[in-house]
Amino acid sequence: MLEIKNLHARIADTETEIIRGLNLTVRDGEVAAIMGPNGSGKSTLSYILAGRDDYEVTEGDILFNGESILEMDPAERAAAGVFLAFQYPMEIPGVATMEFLKVAMNSQRKARGEPELKIPDLLKRVRVAADELSMDMSMLKRPLNVGFSGGEKKRAEILQMKLLEPKLCVLDETDSGLDIDALKIVADGVNALRSPDRSVVVITHYQRLLDYIVPDSVHVLYKGQVIRSGSKELAHELEANGYAGVIGEAA
Repeated sequence: MLEIKNLHARIADTETEIIRGLNLTVRDGEVAAIMGPNGSGKSTLSYILAGRDDYEVTEGDILFNGESILEMDPAERAAAGVFLAFQYPMEIPGVATMEFLKVAMNSQRKARGEPELKIPDLLKRVRVAADELSMDMSMLKRPLNVGFSGGEKKRAEILQMKLLEPKLCVLDETDSGLDIDALKIVADGVNALRSPDRSVVVITHYQRLLDYIVPDSVHVLYKGQVIRSGSKELAHELEANGYAGVIGEAA
C-alpha cells in the first residue's frame, strides 16, 4: 500500500532538513502506528504524504500502490485514495458541513469517472455514517468546524473518512484534545473502516490511543528517521520507559 524509500524533506525555501532518510513500508490492511518525541518529524511526514506544498522532497520516493505520488497535487492524491485527518482541523466559516461533504464526495467521484450522487442517496449515506459516530444531523448544518468542540471536530473528520472511503488513512494525532468518551467514539469509527484493502497510519505521542486502535506495527520516529520498529508491545514499552532508551540504542 505504502512504501517510503530514503525520504529526505525540508520546509520549502529553507535549508533545514526535517525528514532525513526515512524508510517505511505499510502493507495492505495494516494499521501502522508512528510514535516519537516532539520535533521528530511525525506531523511533517503526514503533510508530505498528503502533498502539502510548503514542504519540499529533496531525495527519495513515496510509492502508493506501487506508483510514485511525488508529482501529484493534494487533490490528485485524495482522488487516488489518500486521506489526512489533521491534528487541528481548519474552521471554514460560511461553508455548511453538509455542503462541504457533498462537494468533497462528488469531486472525488468525478475524478474517478463516477456519476455524482443524487441528494436522497447522499443524505442516506451521511445519515448512516453520522449515526455510527453519534453525531446529530443538525450539527451538519453548521459551518465546518466553526464553534465545534475538539471532539466534534475529530468526529467530523472521521465522518469524512467514512464517506470518502480512502485506501490510505493518515491520522495525525487524532487523540489530541479528546476526552475518553470522544476518543472511544472516534476509535470505533476508525476500527469500523479496517479492511484488507485499506491501510491506516496512526501518528500519536501516547499509547492510550493504541488501546482502542490496536496497531499491527509500531515505528519510532526520531530526527526524521525510523529508528526502531516492532509489534504493538513496543508501544507499551515506550509508555513505560519513555523514548530515551530507544534513542540511546540508535545513537
